[in-house]
Amino acid sequence: MNSMPTLSSCLLRLAATVPVVLWGASCSRPSAVAESPDPVVKGEQIVFPERSPQRAAIVAVAVEPHAAQRRRLAGRLVWDESATVRVYAPVAGRVAAVDAALGDRVAADAPLARLASPDFGQAQTDARKAGADLMLAGRNFARAKDLFEHGAMARKDLEAAEGAHAVAESERQRAVARLKLYGAVDGEVDGLFTLRTPIAGTVVEKNLNFGQEVRPDQQLANAPQLVAPLFLISDPTRLRILIDASERDLPALRPGLAIAVRSAALADATFAGEIDSISDALDPTTHMVTVRGRVENPDRRLKAEMFVTVEFETKGAAGVAVPAKAVFIKGDRHFLYVEAQPGAYLHREVELGAEHEGKIVVRSGVQPGERVVIEGALLLDEIRAHSGGI
Repeated sequence: MNSMPTLSSCLLRLAATVPVVLWGASCSRPSAVAESPDPVVKGEQIVFPERSPQRAAIVAVAVEPHAAQRRRLAGRLVWDESATVRVYAPVAGRVAAVDAALGDRVAADAPLARLASPDFGQAQTDARKAGADLMLAGRNFARAKDLFEHGAMARKDLEAAEGAHAVAESERQRAVARLKLYGAVDGEVDGLFTLRTPIAGTVVEKNLNFGQEVRPDQQLANAPQLVAPLFLISDPTRLRILIDASERDLPALRPGLAIAVRSAALADATFAGEIDSISDALDPTTHMVTVRGRVENPDRRLKAEMFVTVEFETKGAAGVAVPAKAVFIKGDRHFLYVEAQPGAYLHREVELGAEHEGKIVVRSGVQPGERVVIEGALLLDEIRAHSGGI
């Protein structure tokens, strides 16, 4: 009779098999994986062994001397204010005739329009009346002087006649001066005021028509840009340019700098210009500075209020140009890593210049031809920090 195995016999059989299993496991376990060698930090230098996989994460590029660059900024063309005048009517009235058309070339003091103006007619009348009063006062004074010399008039009457003559002369001067302010002279009273241009140029804007009513208060004292002038006279061959520049652009800009102006509408054309002045303050809203210049427009292809691109060449500054991502900051100091040789990297403090289009000018700390780390600089800095470097 077969009996059931007891608990003790089962445990003995299990104990007999365990050493075999453990022996087999110990025999089948591979040897420990060789660990990667650690980099060695010597002062400012970090050296990776040749078999270090970390070297693959570090990328360095060679740098060249900082050379002249072409810079581009946005700009807007406007009329040259030194050759531009906005003509308004100094008197109220109705347009009786228009003498100048849009696009006409006009000489200085040329008539632009004539206005039927009661106000101007009153000024003409005042001048004629002042002239007649002066003539009468002159005769009365001459008569009084003759009578006084013959003893037929008291001195006080002579002095009264003399005073009346002086008042009449002053009134005549006032009335004539008023006409001169209107650009007119004493003459026939016709009530027709002639609107004239004070400078020679081209009629580039006209905002009046026959029969239109005009007023002298059309030009607002504090906001002339809100009301269009009756005529705008300018020289289209002379345009000004307003350039928006950032603070980083300022070191490259200066009065007298030659610029090339391009327009998207005239892709095949380049127009020569020059910077005249740089604003002394930044716009509080955009934080940009306005740079003013002039541009030659002999064939009148450029138009006022056109958006353009301004190109200019910057001088090569001392130092080298490195990718901006190679530089990192600690406090108020700037650093980067230079590849001394494959697998060896030097920690350097550098002095920076201007930044443009992803490049930073390094004035000191890097020499032309050296290779700077652009990928893996943070890894190097972490290794150096853990080794006790600062």
